[in-house]
Amino acid sequence: MKQDFVNNDFADILLNRHSIRHFDPKVNIDRQTMTDMISATITAPSACNLQAWKFIVVDTEAGKDKLRQCFMKFNSPQLETCAAMVVIFADALAFHSYRDLWDQAYQAGRITAEKRDEVLATFLPLYERAPKEMLIVDAQRDASLAAMQLMLIARAYGYDSNPIAGYDGKQLTQLLDLDPERYTPCMALAIGKADPDHAEEEVKSIRYALEDVLSFVD
Repeated sequence: MKQDFVNNDFADILLNRHSIRHFDPKVNIDRQTMTDMISATITAPSACNLQAWKFIVVDTEAGKDKLRQCFMKFNSPQLETCAAMVVIFADALAFHSYRDLWDQAYQAGRITAEKRDEVLATFLPLYERAPKEMLIVDAQRDASLAAMQLMLIARAYGYDSNPIAGYDGKQLTQLLDLDPERYTPCMALAIGKADPDHAEEEVKSIRYALEDVLSFVD
């Protein structure tokens, strides 16, 4: 896995991340760099190692034309100026590949045949018998973890981002030619570099007081 991190200061990556609405339109992200970022992203944790996510990268005008049809107008600055929009979908049927995944782990010598069979016997039936609603919720959780990881990885590569959920999900799935029975949109991430000419317009949000969101159980 190639890691061209330009920022290895985790405190800066984490604490100084902000959602950017105006990106520098002159900045592009080549597809190899984007591939490297997604490669690092999919090391994110997931329920039962199901990895129930799918990434669609939109980095052309033709692709953005599709997104313009279903994105809400207040997200236009991000869509128009970002170097790429990464649309992350939750895969409710990821368990269909679960047996192959653990077979690969066994073939690679990472686990024993006994451990593989134990994992499959423990978790696969849960997904095979689960109602669709549970599969969607479970996949959305996985995809959300990956989305947050991608935002941090983008910063490590020197880019900024903005998470977006303001779109028509059914239309988005159709426009990107995905099976709606399998995939549901989790979020879209606009990625690029902040436009210094719009720096004063960017809002740095205020957080709730810690005592309002934190409690301990004795």
